[in-house]
Amino acid sequence: MALQAYEASLAPAFANGLAMLAVGGFGRRELFPYSDVDILILLQRESQTAALKDALSEFVRLLWDAGLRLSHSVRTLAECSEIHEQNIELNISLLDRRLLSGDRELFAKLENKLNDIEERQSRALARHLRQLARTRHVKYQDTFYHLEPDVKETPGGLRDLHLIHWLGKLRKTSADAAERLAGPTRFLHSVRCFLHYRAGRDQNLLSFDEQEEITRQLFGSAGGPPEFMREYFQNGRIIYNEARRALDWIDKSETSLLAQFRDWRSRLSNGEFTVSNERVFLRTPAQLESDPAIVLRLFEFVARHGIPLAAETERRLEENRDVFAAFCAGRKFQWPSLRNILCLPRAPMALRAMHNAGLIQALFPEWQGILCLVVPDYYHRYTVDEHTLVTIEKLDELAATQDPAARRFAEILSEIEDLALLRFALLFHDSGKGSNSGDHSLRSVELARQAMQRMQMPADDQSAVEFLIEHHLDLSAVMNSRDLNDPATARALAEGIGTIERLKLLSVLTYADISAVNPGAMTPWRLDRLWQAYRATHQELVRELETDRILDVPADLSDPAAFIKGFPVRYLRTHTPAEIETHLRLRQLSRPTGVAVQIDRQNGVYRVSIIARDMPFLFASLAGAISSFGMDIVKAEAFSNSKGVILDTFVFADPKRTLELNPPEMDRLQETLERVALGKVDIDALLRSRPLPPRLKRRTVRAGVHFDSDACETATLVEIIAEDRPRLLYDLAAAISSSGCNIDVVLIDTEGHKAIDVFYVASDGKKLTPDIQAVLEKKLLERL
Repeated sequence: MALQAYEASLAPAFANGLAMLAVGGFGRRELFPYSDVDILILLQRESQTAALKDALSEFVRLLWDAGLRLSHSVRTLAECSEIHEQNIELNISLLDRRLLSGDRELFAKLENKLNDIEERQSRALARHLRQLARTRHVKYQDTFYHLEPDVKETPGGLRDLHLIHWLGKLRKTSADAAERLAGPTRFLHSVRCFLHYRAGRDQNLLSFDEQEEITRQLFGSAGGPPEFMREYFQNGRIIYNEARRALDWIDKSETSLLAQFRDWRSRLSNGEFTVSNERVFLRTPAQLESDPAIVLRLFEFVARHGIPLAAETERRLEENRDVFAAFCAGRKFQWPSLRNILCLPRAPMALRAMHNAGLIQALFPEWQGILCLVVPDYYHRYTVDEHTLVTIEKLDELAATQDPAARRFAEILSEIEDLALLRFALLFHDSGKGSNSGDHSLRSVELARQAMQRMQMPADDQSAVEFLIEHHLDLSAVMNSRDLNDPATARALAEGIGTIERLKLLSVLTYADISAVNPGAMTPWRLDRLWQAYRATHQELVRELETDRILDVPADLSDPAAFIKGFPVRYLRTHTPAEIETHLRLRQLSRPTGVAVQIDRQNGVYRVSIIARDMPFLFASLAGAISSFGMDIVKAEAFSNSKGVILDTFVFADPKRTLELNPPEMDRLQETLERVALGKVDIDALLRSRPLPPRLKRRTVRAGVHFDSDACETATLVEIIAEDRPRLLYDLAAAISSSGCNIDVVLIDTEGHKAIDVFYVASDGKKLTPDIQAVLEKKLLERL
């Protein structure tokens, strides 16, 4: 039809000096039922424009009357022969050009000029293509896993196929890419044709309704949208990965030889991996077959240094996916290897790289049910597997946020000591959605348990992960359906969550889960509701430290279980049966002298448990004794039973490895603590023998002291937040004791430079009066 219109209108007016070109999709011979027909009218010179006006109007009328969606432009040879920074789309459309009719000599001139431009200006054109592609990818959150994708614009769609095609032409490798992408291309073309015919217009959104209809027509009543969409996303992943690799080529081609030589990241290379042009390569690719465990070491390298995999490395991993799956199925993959990845700063990047290479399901067959899984829901934006990865990435974003409201949760995140367990819980929190078994949380727990047992994860870690997965919707449910100012709400949450540590984990998990639903899901209102839920539950749990005491000893504990009677209920929630049995044995050992001390090393830190008769200044003195050996106290608990016997626990680090390099020092520390507990050591003299190290001038934490006399009937809660430093705990406890106050319960936590200390303090068996609080606050702030 275009040829007929040209011959009837433009050809009679111009015997030469005029040509009609197909460009864009028409030039690629890639027209869909309701696509625009891209035509460029090429002129020899600008002076022809006036004479063209009437003939062009007739040409356009003929095509519109024929029902074609014409998109035309008129350009001179000179205009087509230069790079247009402000209209780069013209240059891109000319990459797909072919002569339809007109002056062949004029077209030959254009060909010569454009071939020269594409040769000399290939990098400039590639940079423009990269900018356009990355802007488009960012618009769709850099993922193709959208529940209702635009088959043209979404990453992994037709625009990415065009990008690969254009860059291939500039690299002279377009035939290679076309062959690799033949199957995904046919699939997307079929889907877009369906959408056009179904809508009767240029419609490219694969909505839930369209998914239902295309499934009905293709499969009848079987399969359902999830199965069809899995096929869509599997093809989209192939296209998107190829597009990413093509974009990487642009970055690589812009790096000069000198810049490569000076690339400081190359110093990170080791015997197995080499870093070049900000990408990680395998030194010996054959090792993927002979030693599949190298895959885990590779992702640990990515998680540690934050350097993405090279395209070649990704392809090698994809080719050896079955070898790695067999390695994992043989139970050779265990928890320490995954923990090493999940605890590192760039773990989200490593998990994303695993997913891109199709290796997460090799690690965890339990993930198979949620791969590319669409759960029709107008609230959620992504597939279940993509949502899962985004939750983990949202934790990283939270840590760096500058939003004051979100910074409160960033502070909580900084206080969590084991990010590996939190990230693992997120990895499985929705894994049960693929089973259609009712409550997906319980099914997710079952799947996570299978994986954890196969990896031989320690029982305590398993328990923490199972709790987080089973209860990952608790805070969300309360936010949306309960009065957060009702004390009953806080009591119910506190009873279900149990400890402050679990509350912190659950709060940041909930933040990540909501934020990953869609880009606008975490509204200021939801953020405030989540904070209210956290604060109300935190206050209730802190109150229970003093008010809720063990009255009935669990029947399954051995004698002398009466020792724990009168301890806070928190003691049973935070200690395993094995730990409680250890404390009971320690109580037996204390009977001859009234004192027993046990020091253990666990996960790179030391834990000392002390049983003794309570006395003034005891907790402060024990903290001071530990500090006098150069140890850094990171956690502490102090409990006393109904008969005045205390159980104090300190977790401390040994930054100078004193105890490791000098084993007799361990015995000396234990003996010193025993003497302190018996009141036979002058703690001030002991501390004078070890001067404090120089204080840092930097301050990253604002010091504060908060009193709460409503937390319980018999004591005042004192919460202290401060910059951590050597002897901080001793100074605070000593200030409290020197003010004539008794410390009933202590809960100490330290993360990084931030110390969070909670004391329940009484004076003469009563709450602190306002006058005593004022004196104590002054002393504490002086120590801080």
